Parts: sequence; C-alpha cells; structure tokens
Amino acid sequence: MSSLTYDLTLAGLSVGSAAALTGIGLVVTYRATGVLNFAHGAIAMVCAYVLRQCVVEWGWPLWAGATVTLLVLAPAIGMALERFVFRPLSVLGGDPAQTLVASIGVFVLLVGGAALLWGQGARDDAPELVSADPWGQLAVALLLAAGVGAVIRWTRFGRELRAVVDDRQLAVLGGIDADRVAAAGWAFGSFTAGLTGVLLAPYLRLDPYGMPLLVMEVVAVAVAARMRSLPVAVVAALAIGVAQSQLTRLHPSGWGAPLLQAVGTNLFVVALLIAALALPGVGTRDALPRTATARVPTPPGAWIVAAVLFLLPLGFAGSDLHTSVQVPALAVVLLSLVVVTGRGGQISLGQAAYAGLGALFTALLAAGRFPGLPRLPELAALALAVVLVAPLGLLTGWPAINRRGLALALATFAVGVGVSRFVFDQPYAIAGLSLGRPAGFEGDRVYYVLELGLLAAALLTTWLLRRGRTGRALAAMRDHESGASAAGVQVPSLKLLAFVSGAALAALGGGMLGMGLRAFDPAAYDPVRGLLWFAAVVVLGADSTLGALTAAALLVGLDAGARGGVAAALIGVLAVLVGRFPGGPYEALRTAAGRLRPRRGARLTALGAQVRQHLHPPERERAPRPALTGVTALSTAGTPPRTDRPAADGVEPPQGPPAPDDESRTGGAGRNPNAAEGRVHPRTPALTTHHLQARYDNFTAVDDITLTVPPGKVTAIIGPNGAGKTTLFHCLAGTHRPTHGQVRFGTRDITHLPAHARTRLGIARTFQQLAVFPSLTVAENVRVGAEQGRLKDPSAVERSLRLMGLDGPVRSLPAAGLPTGTLRRVELARALAGGPRVLLLDEPAAGLDTAEVTALARVLRALAADGTALLVVEHDLDLVADLADTVHVMTAGRIVASGPPDRVLDAAGSQEAPA
Repeated sequence: MSSLTYDLTLAGLSVGSAAALTGIGLVVTYRATGVLNFAHGAIAMVCAYVLRQCVVEWGWPLWAGATVTLLVLAPAIGMALERFVFRPLSVLGGDPAQTLVASIGVFVLLVGGAALLWGQGARDDAPELVSADPWGQLAVALLLAAGVGAVIRWTRFGRELRAVVDDRQLAVLGGIDADRVAAAGWAFGSFTAGLTGVLLAPYLRLDPYGMPLLVMEVVAVAVAARMRSLPVAVVAALAIGVAQSQLTRLHPSGWGAPLLQAVGTNLFVVALLIAALALPGVGTRDALPRTATARVPTPPGAWIVAAVLFLLPLGFAGSDLHTSVQVPALAVVLLSLVVVTGRGGQISLGQAAYAGLGALFTALLAAGRFPGLPRLPELAALALAVVLVAPLGLLTGWPAINRRGLALALATFAVGVGVSRFVFDQPYAIAGLSLGRPAGFEGDRVYYVLELGLLAAALLTTWLLRRGRTGRALAAMRDHESGASAAGVQVPSLKLLAFVSGAALAALGGGMLGMGLRAFDPAAYDPVRGLLWFAAVVVLGADSTLGALTAAALLVGLDAGARGGVAAALIGVLAVLVGRFPGGPYEALRTAAGRLRPRRGARLTALGAQVRQHLHPPERERAPRPALTGVTALSTAGTPPRTDRPAADGVEPPQGPPAPDDESRTGGAGRNPNAAEGRVHPRTPALTTHHLQARYDNFTAVDDITLTVPPGKVTAIIGPNGAGKTTLFHCLAGTHRPTHGQVRFGTRDITHLPAHARTRLGIARTFQQLAVFPSLTVAENVRVGAEQGRLKDPSAVERSLRLMGLDGPVRSLPAAGLPTGTLRRVELARALAGGPRVLLLDEPAAGLDTAEVTALARVLRALAADGTALLVVEHDLDLVADLADTVHVMTAGRIVASGPPDRVLDAAGSQEAPA
C-alpha cells in the first residue's frame, strides 16, 4: 500500500469513527424510545462548547473538563430531554409526528441558546481530547459498538429494551419500567453525541450552526442500518469515511469537474440522499399531529392588526426600514410551509433550498448568466425564477407519494442539505454573483410597497388553495390520508400539487429576500434555517396564514433587535412544548384565560330583574328536540313510512312524497342517494377475487381467496381476530397490493388500480378505525365524497345527510369531538355521496348502541335492495344473521365455510372473537 493511500485511509478512518459514534447514538436512542433525535448534532455542539469553556476560558485540566462534559453534562441533557420533553408526549399518547416536531424544537433551542451564550462567530481553539492518530478514535467507536451490542443481546436490560421497542404498553404491563429504559437510552445517546462533538471540534471551526448540520449529515449511516443494526452503522460509517478520503486524490477535468469534486468532499451527503430517497422509508405514521394542523380560530380583529403592523414600516427610515424589508419576503417563504405542511399535512424540512434556488435563479437571470437565456430585468427574472423552481418541488414531492412521517422528514431534509452543499456552497454557482432591485424600486420604501403587493398575491394564492374542492381535498389528505384516498381523492397528484405550489411560493419569497438584501447570501438559505422556519410555522399554527406572518415578524424582529439567537431560542421553546399546546400559543393563552375567568356570572338586582321582565316578557317554553343520537330511523323494507308518527332518535322524517317505484321497495327514506331508478340493474358488475394471496414480509395474511360480491346482495365475512379479514378488505379497496391473484370488477382487472381510482369506479369503503376528517365539518366531510366519487351530483350531499340523519345542526359542527355513532354515520354518508356500486364495510357496527345498529341494518338492507353490492366484515353475529344473504368464514387467511347465515353461523359462532 502506497504512503498516500495509507495516509488517506487513516484520515478516512478518523472521520468514519466520528460518524460511527453518531450512528451508534442515534440507533440506541431510536431503539430505546422510537425517536430519531434530530437534536443529536446540537447536543454534540453544546458539549464541544462546554469543554472549550472549561479548558480554554476557565483553565481547567483537560481530564476534569472532559469528565464533567461527557459523564455529567451530556447524560444529564439526555435524561432531561426524556423526562421533560419526550416522556410527557409518550404519556399523552403523542404520535411520532409530535416527537419529530419536539426533536426539531430541541435542535433549534440548543442552536439558538449556543448563539446567545457564545456568539455566532467560529472558534478554532477547541481542546484535543484524543490525538490525531485515528486508531484511538476507531478503538473508541468499536469498543462502544461491541459493548452496546453485548448489553442489548445478553443482558436483562437488553431484553427489556427490546421489549419496550416492540410494544411499550405491553412491556409496562409485564412489569418493565419503560421510563427507566427510555432514560438510559437518552442518556447514552447524548453521551455519544457529546463524545462526537469533542472529538470533531479540534478539526473543525466550532460555531453554533456548522457542527450541528455536519453531524446531522451522517444520519445516513443510521438510516442505512434501518435504525436497528449497530454493526451495519459502524461499517457504513467507516466505509463512507475512507471512500470520501480516497476520492480527494482524484482531480477531474472538464465542465463537470467542480460538481465531481463537490461529490467527493461530501460523500456523507450523497449517502444521506441515497438512504433517504432510495432505501425503504423509516417510520410510517403521518407527517403532523392532527391537533397541530387543525384550524385554530383567528382572534377577532387580528387581520386588521396585522395589516396595520405591516403598513407601519412605511413610516420608518434608515436601518429600521432596511430591516423591515426582510419581513414580507420571509412571510412569503413561510406561506409555502402553510400550503405544504399546514394544509397538505406533508412535512417539509427543505423549503430553505427552494427559497435559495429562487434567489439564485433570479440573480443568474438578472446577470445574464443562466445557461441559454438572455439577461432579464429583475422583476421578469424573479417571475421566471419562480416558474423554473416550481417543477423542482418534485424533488421532495415525488418521494412524498410513498413516504410519510419520519421517512418524509429525512427525504426533505436530505434534499435541502444536498442543494446547500452541491449548489449554494460551490464557487462555480455563486462566484461574483450580485443581485439588484427592479428598476423604479431601488429605495427601501418603494421596494417595501412592491413586497406588500407580492405578499398580497401570495396570500391570495394560499387562500385559494385552502378553499373549495381543492382545499377540502387537501384537508382530507392531511387529516386521514387513507380515508381521503378511499373517498376518491387523488392523493399522489395532490401531494405533488402541494409541493410544487410550495416550491413556487418559497422561490418567490427567496427571490424577494435576495433583492431586498441586494445580494445572494448562501448562509440565509442553509438547512438549519429550514428547520427553524418549519418549527416556527408549526408552533404558531401550521394551517394559519396569520401565524406565518407573525412568525416572519418574530424571526426578523427579534434577531435584529437583540443578540442573534433570540428568535431561535424562543421558537425552540415553543416547539418543545408543542405536545402540551398543539394549537399554538394563541390557543394556549385562550385556554388559560378561560380557566382564570371567574365562573360566577353577574346577577341582576331585584329592580333589574323587573326591568328585564318588562322589556323581554318570557316566551312559552318549547319542548326540547331530542338529541341526535342514532342513524335515521327507517321503516322496514316494503312498508311505506308513516308520516303521522314522531321521528325516531330525534330525526325528522323526509318531507315530500316519495318516489312510488322505490317507496314500495325500500321504505322511502332508504334508497341510495345516487342510485338510478329501478331495481337491481343487470349491468351492475360484481366484485370478484381469484386465488388472492397477500403477504406482509414473511407472513401470509390472505391465502388463495376466491370470492364474489354480487350486486343487490349483502355478503358478510366473519372470523376470529387475525383471520385476514381486514387485509382482504385492503386488497379489494386498493390500499394493499396482493402478491398473487386477481381482483376484478365485472370483466375489468383492477388488481393494480390505486384506491382513489377504484372509488371513482364505484367501489367505496369504510374503515374499522374511523376515517373521518376532524378539521372539516360534517357537511364538508360528506361533500368530499360527493366531489371525488363516481358521480358528481351536487344534490348528493343533501340526500346523504338526510338519509343518515345528519341534516340538522350537526351538519355544521367540526367532526373532531363528535360521538362515535355520529362519526360512523358521517363516514357512511361520505361513502354514499359518491354514488357507489359496491360498498365495503369494515365493522360498521363498532361503537354503536343497539338502536343505532338496528337503524344501520335498515339502511344497509335498503341499499342492497337498490342494487348496491355490499361486503360486510362484522363481529356482531346477530347483525350478520339479520342482514346477510351469504356468509363466508375466514380462519388463518382462508375461507373455510360459505353459505346462507342459518347454515353457517351456528358452526362459526364458537370461533368468532368479540370486537
């Protein structure tokens, strides 16, 4: 081995050892708590600063500073985070989305706090804990990996750790102290973060922003290890480190040389892009907590106050006006997050990249340096830059089609880091680049007026994307992606629309920001800024345009009027508390004010009571209308409804004469709201499966199922829990692709059609776990089904609401917080509004009382009589016996018995588990 190769290998082992430590810490924390610690790099930076403070500033011996930093401070940070940030989220039932937002909040808080304490300047005098010889660092990494692996595999604590990871609640019931396990995981993860920081600090320029980002780039090794395998993480880290070091000996030539050199020096970023975009995603939960995206009421007069505050800088002068120029531009960037994250529910940590590309493209077009295009005036350059950047939103939009939650966060973060490293940090892209303002708008005041106009246009665009059919579809996708797809929403196309629109708005804001500063500053668009912007929008109301404006004013105003880092620290504190106050600060203040408000109301004196009685004489009390508690009461099939009897369950009977043909058949109120006139149509196709098989990894959930769901009949499937009934439903509805066999609708093979396409063919479904859209009203929920389903009938909404007894005051209430019985009706009404020909019902009676189940059976019989094919999975054998024409019994993924209910249920009843 040549001397150069040997030296480069040693240098690569040194870098790889530090990366391996990061991977070990991330994997252990994730395995103990299920949290990908985005704050890992920030903890490393804080520990490096503390060691420097102890040794350089205070003169401590190196061993004493290292002991305090690594054995006391670093574990204490981890245990404090577990106790005060992530344990409350776990106790409150927070999902991975909330822990992700909290983790980003910790990152932002630590970065802002470090900037406040030690300033934003870089330091190059960090003490050296281990010699430059890479063997010492490599030995530390290997020993830690071996020790942790041995503990996890062969000790009682390791068994407890694996149990907590597999099922925390079950582990607690088994007597395991899950909090102790999580605290130990956080303490060790923070220790490895601190060790990484103090090992890297002597070879880097220590600053609050650079080191956290550098450490987070090597998260690729943990993702490559699927967040589980320590040996894979260590080997991947060492391999990438050595390969990156060896690539430095190459000196490519030609037009692609600068890019190839950038790749060679940023191989961990390349690995992050590959791991995040090409490998199967880590985590499957939705992007944001539902409560964080629910619409929070706007305070009265807030928009008037906002308008006044944004007009106020027109009266400023000098540096105050120059600083204010940044606020409308940043507000436009943050509005892009409102579209993508707040309305679409898709996490996006890469919006800073699109803002930077907007500024860069504007500068290149205005300077005549954009390939193939002439020099353009600044305003035209800005408009064209928006058009050019918008399609690049597919960089994050395309991975979002198959990724959610943590996997999507990693993908968008990887794109942001990649653009920053391979574009913004490269001299070939930004050398000698300047950016001016449009002609006639050179002054700060007149340019601020232009920005207000562009901000108004951005607000209008955001408003249009939050209203009408598109707005309801976006909200449905955000609230329940599978439910939206089942309602007919084209989720993949809608995700792309959200990301492309968000990229366009971010590019507009970035270009405005660059022209306001009269320069392209790469530091203004680094990935850390993207994390800060994301956290600010989420904590101040992800779906609130007013929150985006407030966040822009805070981020610019606090850092301009105080020491740098104040805004980041404040946003970090709010993000850490997102699990406690998911509605944002305004909602928290409103709730606190409501609790503090005196509960005893004011009382009138005797004279006052006489005056009020004289002015407002009491009216005769009306009998209260019964509460809306059940599904609309239908008369039995074949018997016309009596209009002289009171409405059952508080629901008024339908008004007007019923259609004669359907009245004698369905009892008047029970016909499918979009069914054609007459009885079962001979052209109505049957839904069939042929030798269907479905697997999850190595487990076969459905095995060789051949089934027919005929029109005009109710087909039921029963069986014990785990028999494969729900998986069969997923295959029929298009939410799971079978590994073998066919699903046919009439003569058409629909095996590979997605769920929304099947819905538009007329195959609708409901879910075992309720799939409603909590931020929409009851009527809006049903309207989504009418707008996206097979038939586009405007009157279908009212008919479905009336059929299911939802046409009263409840229609205007948000779905969030309604009783289970009402939500079941909402879900069924939404499915009926699209005019289905086949209706798949997964445990429709779950959560209903006896009266509601009886009324539901009447509705389903009426739908079958109208020609709809119904397939019902149900544990209530009495309902099945009363409703079904054919019953199939499933056990271990196979149909073991079929026939009429009276022949099948006696044998199957002993096998059926309760719901």
